[in-house]
Order: sequence, then C-alpha cells, then structure tokens
Amino acid sequence: MRLKLWILIAIIILLVAGAAVVDWPSGPAVLGREKLRLGLDLSGGSHLVYTADLSKIEDKNKNQAISSVIEVIRRRIDALGVSEPIIQETKISGEDAVIVELPGVTDIEQAKNLVGKTAQLEFYEQSAEGEETGSAIPGFKPTGLNGSHLTKAEVQFGGSASTKTGSGSPEISLNFTSDGAKLFKEITARNISKPVAIVLDQEVISAPTVQSVIEDGQAVITGKFTIKEAKDLSIQLNAGALPVPIKLVEERTVGATLGNESIKSSLMAGIIGAVLVALFMIIYYRYLGLVAAVALIFYSLISLAVFKLVPVTMTLAGVAGFILSIGMAVDANILIFERTKEEEREGKDELSSIKEGFSRAWPSIRDSNVSTIITCIILFWFGTGLVRGFALTLGIGVLISMFSAITVTRTILELLTMTKIGRRMVKI
Repeated sequence: MRLKLWILIAIIILLVAGAAVVDWPSGPAVLGREKLRLGLDLSGGSHLVYTADLSKIEDKNKNQAISSVIEVIRRRIDALGVSEPIIQETKISGEDAVIVELPGVTDIEQAKNLVGKTAQLEFYEQSAEGEETGSAIPGFKPTGLNGSHLTKAEVQFGGSASTKTGSGSPEISLNFTSDGAKLFKEITARNISKPVAIVLDQEVISAPTVQSVIEDGQAVITGKFTIKEAKDLSIQLNAGALPVPIKLVEERTVGATLGNESIKSSLMAGIIGAVLVALFMIIYYRYLGLVAAVALIFYSLISLAVFKLVPVTMTLAGVAGFILSIGMAVDANILIFERTKEEEREGKDELSSIKEGFSRAWPSIRDSNVSTIITCIILFWFGTGLVRGFALTLGIGVLISMFSAITVTRTILELLTMTKIGRRMVKI
C-alpha cells in the first residue's frame, strides 16, 4: 500500500509540474499557444451586432440562412487573421441577429466594412440601344456570371496579361470554375472592343474594354485600390456573399486598458479569496486544512493549464466561474473532514477514519457536483457570450475539483498516516 501511495504522489507531482510549465507565461508554447486566450472584455477589441433581414426567406429556410450568414462572416474574419473571434446567433426584439466580437481589432471601421459588406459580385455587358433590361446599372444587363462561379480571388499588382495596365497598383485577380470559365469565354467573345462591367453590390468597380477572347477563366478587377482595400475585397470574395442583407444595430470598442484593469481586479479578488479560504481551513482544521490548501494550489495550477490547452476563452464571467469553482473545491474538503471527524469520535484509527470519511462523503460530493455540472451544460447550451464563458470555466473547475478532493487530498492524507508524526498531524 505504501508503494502504491508513493506512485500516486509521484504521478500527482509530475502532473502539477507539467501544469506549472504550461501555466508559466514565458514558458514553452503548448500546442502552438504561448498565452491564455483572453476574451473581448479582457484583451480589448470590437463588438458588433447585426440584424438579418429574413423577410424574403421562407420560414423553413430561416435557420439555414442565419447559419450561412455566420459561416460567411467567420470565413471573412478567419482570412483577416483575427485571433479567436466570437460569432454567434442571438435575438434582438424578436429579430434574428448575429453578435461578432473581434479581440484585438480596435479599427472598428475596418471591422464593419469587412463583416457587413454583402459582396455580391456580378458581371454586366452593354445592352442594345433601347433594350429594356430592368438593370440597376444603366446601359448594362446581367450576364449570369457572378461570385458563385469564383474559385479564388487574390491580390496582385498591375501588369497582368489581360489588362496590360503596367501600373504596379493593387488589383484582384479572379479564377473561375469550369462553368464560369466557359461563361466568361462566351461573354468576352461577344463583347470584343466593348466594355464589360465588374459590379460589386450594385456599384461598378471597373469596366475594362475586352481586347480578345479570354479562354483561361481568369479576370482582373482594377481600380484605385489601396493594398488594404484590395486585401479586404479579396477576403470578401473568397468568403462568399452574404445570403441575406444584414444591418449594423450596435457597435462599440473595448479598450485594452479596461481589459488590463479587469484582469488586475479579478486576479486580486481571486488571490484574496483563496488566501482567506486557506486561512479558514488551516485555523479550523489545522494540519488537515494545510493539506487542503496545498491541494487547492494544485487544483488552481491544473485548472489554468486545462483552460490553456482546451483552449478556453477567458472573459470576466469566466474568471468568476473559476473563482466560484475554487470555493466548491474547498466545500468538498469540508464534507470529507467533517465525516472523518465523526469516524474518529467513534474510536476508529486515523487511516480507517480517513477512508470512511472519504467513502461516506463521496455520495454528497458526487450529487452536488453533478447537479452543478448539469446546470453548467444547460447554461452553455442555451446561453450566449458571457454566460457560456461562465458555464464552461465553472464546469471544468468542478470536474477538476472532484479529482483534487478525491485523489490529491486523499493520497496526501493516507501517506501521512504511515508515520507516527503524520498520524498526529491528521488527527482532528
């Protein structure tokens, strides 16, 4: 039994040491991450809320439409390189809406232009004189070639074979699908020496004159683009067009200073709370309380490592959930110690009292923690934003607290009972 306990102690020490390495801010990157992921309220960034116009969508297709909106926005933001955005569906006054949170993005105008632009790309050709087309572009009519025929859009600099601009300014090259290439060939063949308008969201971006038939399925959008504008446009085209119009109804920027102050305040609150809890345990339960305090430190290190590895986006609400889980970890120890005290009063030796204390306290610990985990699952499943962060950190914390109380605390106490001094220490 002594060997088994020492093996468990060795495993716990290795686990905690590994967690400490993961937690250390300047330590080695783990799974490509060097820092704990911080949410918008802690790292600063942009918060946007859009309502979606689903008036022209059938009821049975509305869920699919809003899911498509979220997916298009996500592809655009991922291409921009924003770290860990939060994009989720919500309701505002009964209307379908999408919340977009972009940590680290403080240029809110850039965020709005990238996320909210419809990006409906179309190609128009000149209409015959007097021809009624009903087109939004005077003198032009749709060709049927549009953004759905794109395979890739990328930024290049002037001087392409098709445009012969030689300007060196940013352009967007377009590559079409096989069907799109065939259609583009037909369009250029019947419009030699005529302009073909490239239209984005009902606005003519450029209208180059066709010099020859283009058979390779490639085109170029030219214009007075800056590098940033060209990059954003290529992102929008690659991500696809939004399936329904969206309208910006809320925008705000969260400063990094507010995030830093929140982190400091939360950290101080957590430290003060943990110290007070540890002091109470030590004063009331003496050496047992000291063991509980050590287990609490182990619990905190392991929890933070799990948050980094999952990874969990830490928000203020998430920090609150973590701090609350610390209290629940101590609660499990209190139940165990009280049951152990009752066993000692009945005249049992220290080791038997500890084993019975853990055995009889376990059903209460299990039931209370399971009910908390069920609540966390419900909050995470049906909640949004900060509520989900709170539920996730609390749920993970509760699971780890069960390991801390049942494995770490128990192993240390049973090891202490192997010596005369240790038995004196664990006696309540």
